[in-house]
Amino acid sequence: MLDSLDISLLRKINVERITSLDSVFQFITNSGPTIAALIPISIILYGLFRKQRDIWMKGFMIAAPYLLSVVVSNTLKYIISRPRPFSIFPYIQKLSSGGNSSFPSGHTSDAFSIAMIISLFFPKLWIIIPVFVWAILVGYSRMDLGVHYPSDVLAGASIGIFSSLFCFWLYKRSRRDKMIIK
Repeated sequence: MLDSLDISLLRKINVERITSLDSVFQFITNSGPTIAALIPISIILYGLFRKQRDIWMKGFMIAAPYLLSVVVSNTLKYIISRPRPFSIFPYIQKLSSGGNSSFPSGHTSDAFSIAMIISLFFPKLWIIIPVFVWAILVGYSRMDLGVHYPSDVLAGASIGIFSSLFCFWLYKRSRRDKMIIK
């Protein structure tokens, strides 16, 4: 039953898509891993350039959940080895590159890990709303372009969010422990 819901929703998203937006969604999908990597690197470099330890350390703390989500997603892809939807259902049009395994969506976990950790470190609506809109669009683009099922995207978003929550919890715990020791 869940499989039929998964493919029927994907069919609606992919087959009935607005084809004039294909290039937009290809751009959005490609932005996922690129932006997810550039944000922490930029913060680290900015902090190093300004010689402000707290800024470059925050860059490393933003990179941590991204790296954790990459490891978790790729490990699950290897273990589960779910075929891509376009390789099983001929009516699903593949419009983007995708590796061998479908579950979970790595692009989505990348985007949601960055969106979540940034929203935790910078809890301002003018920051939170755009990063989550971007993350949601990355996830949607993976289905629109025919390379992931909705369940792959949902799992990727969950991995990204929980990676960030876990790393932020560790960060807060380590800071609390340092304050207790002093």
